[in-house]
Amino acid sequence: MESVKQTPGTFYGVGVGPGDPELLTRKAVGVLERCPVLATPRTRTGSSVALEIVRGAVELEGKTLLPLDFPMSREEGELRAAHRAAAETVRPHLEAGRDVAMAVLGDVSLYSTFCYVMEILRGEGFPCAMVPGVPSFCAAAALLGRSLTRPDAPLHILPGGWEGAEGALDLPGTKVLMKSGRQYPRLLEELDRRGMLEGAAMVENCGLPGQRAFPTLGDRPESTGYFTTILLP
Repeated sequence: MESVKQTPGTFYGVGVGPGDPELLTRKAVGVLERCPVLATPRTRTGSSVALEIVRGAVELEGKTLLPLDFPMSREEGELRAAHRAAAETVRPHLEAGRDVAMAVLGDVSLYSTFCYVMEILRGEGFPCAMVPGVPSFCAAAALLGRSLTRPDAPLHILPGGWEGAEGALDLPGTKVLMKSGRQYPRLLEELDRRGMLEGAAMVENCGLPGQRAFPTLGDRPESTGYFTTILLP
């Protein structure tokens, strides 16, 4: 008698928003509730911001929790190794027919580690799906009560730690500098040099404990955390 081949589970990337559990979409909550396995990136100290956001919206009792380790590094070889290790952690559950949801801060298509892991697992034939979430810069703009766009001007999303960010500041339209915390002093110096501080705004830890909003940078702090978003009109 031939054995029945196990139907593989699906690997979901679920955007859980920037911090406030109330910003999770109904679809995100539904997928997180249905999946028996929840994967979440964790820091070197073992904490997981994404996991704490999910806890505020979904009952986790009975779920298998998979912590995934991704280094805060720009070294390509180290990052590739971490992505492969994450895929190896998830793979056995998919092979056993269990769906796995990976909780991702903000939106799953924006600077998301999920996409790298998805490429590996999709290349091996596993079904994958993405559930969008509220991006941090949209939540920051809402908190500040300001629009990000105009009909006659584009919107540019820039990683705050990108070495080419200074050149991109010359682009027309609104600029969003994401995760600017580590480069905060350098970016402020550059913005001041270009006369761009007027009209700029900033939110630190949007939706998270310790959230701070600065409608202007005239009263800016001397330092900020990693999850800092700067909006430049």
